[in-house]
Amino acid sequence: MENLNKIVELSYALDTFYFLISGALVMWMAAGFAMLEAGLVRAKNTTEILTKNVALFAIACIMYMLCGYNIMYPDEAVNSVWPGIGFLIGGDNSLEEVLASKGETYYSGMSDFFFQVVFVATAMSIVSGAVAERMKLWSFLIFAVVMTGFIYPMQGFWKWGGGFLDEKGFLDFAGSGVVHMCGATAALTGVLLLGARKGKYGPNGEVQPIPGCNLPLATLGTFILWMGWFGFNGGSELKISDVGEANAVALVFVNTNAAAAGGVVAALLTSHFLFGKADLSMVLNGALAGLVAITAEPLTPTPLVATIIGGIGGILVVFSIIGMDKLKIDDPVGAISVHGVVGTWGLLAVCISNPEAKLSSQLLGIVTILGFVFVTSLLTWFVIKAVMGLRVSEEDEYHGVDYSECGMEAYPEFTDTSKG
Repeated sequence: MENLNKIVELSYALDTFYFLISGALVMWMAAGFAMLEAGLVRAKNTTEILTKNVALFAIACIMYMLCGYNIMYPDEAVNSVWPGIGFLIGGDNSLEEVLASKGETYYSGMSDFFFQVVFVATAMSIVSGAVAERMKLWSFLIFAVVMTGFIYPMQGFWKWGGGFLDEKGFLDFAGSGVVHMCGATAALTGVLLLGARKGKYGPNGEVQPIPGCNLPLATLGTFILWMGWFGFNGGSELKISDVGEANAVALVFVNTNAAAAGGVVAALLTSHFLFGKADLSMVLNGALAGLVAITAEPLTPTPLVATIIGGIGGILVVFSIIGMDKLKIDDPVGAISVHGVVGTWGLLAVCISNPEAKLSSQLLGIVTILGFVFVTSLLTWFVIKAVMGLRVSEEDEYHGVDYSECGMEAYPEFTDTSKG
């Protein structure tokens, strides 16, 4: 009996450690988003985008601790639609509780909170890039409070907290819908109310490219995100302390990597076919598209199928970015296409490899998340716009939001604010 208890304790420690390390990898994705976005905006807007990424992470951690976690994972939900409202996270599991659970409790509750909170920050990071270069900093941060404390946790409860989407058989392993499509939908509503950057579209609707200031930085950000995604998907297996689970985590890692590689190659070929040259920004988004596509189900495909799923995501993201521009939806980093359009594809692709998936359940999840996040985000943005406005002045946008919102420039030796 004593030996059995020791095995349980060691398994609990191993699974908790695995969970914490996975969470740390996902937290590292915050750096990836910051670098990616800083590289794809103009130099005069770099400090502000970095400020947003640091601040949104802190806000997400605080709001999820105060109420978000208890909304998403209530001790006792009112029903499968409404979880109720709870505040503050509780204590952790005692040794007696772990042993008495007979294997049902196999990791620390605090490790679960840490792993979940970095997912919230990821969803909010998607929004920051899409509204870059023309949104007021404080308007964005107020939205972050509502998004991370209430909007994200509510739809997260419906799937991962045991709500009605989970009951209906909706499958989303690590968050193509709950995280990525949610963040992209919130971003889309903000962009619709905000409008395009000055000079992005000509008088006859022609698209005027606005290149980013630092593609090496954007490339570094992509590799950081690629690395962090192993924690994002790998940690979502939730356990690693036996042979079957260890093998499952290894397969998730392999498929995650394969899908990213497929996305890169597909986006590279697609951009070359369309433009006659390799477009680095499309290639970078192709990698992210492959990662988003496989996130809904990285365990059941073979590595070849995962590569194909990621490759289709890489093709979709190129056409989606072009299509968004034709619709005059100005997204400086392509976040809506990467996380929204390809996130939707990822949820549908679950039906390819998982025999338990039903197309009707996947469509229900897609429509529910899209509808709920769109309406609640649009209302939140609308209230913020009415109270304090969303967009900086035309003059501040011309000179760059670094100076108007933060009072400093990221590249003071090189930035000439007299030019647009």
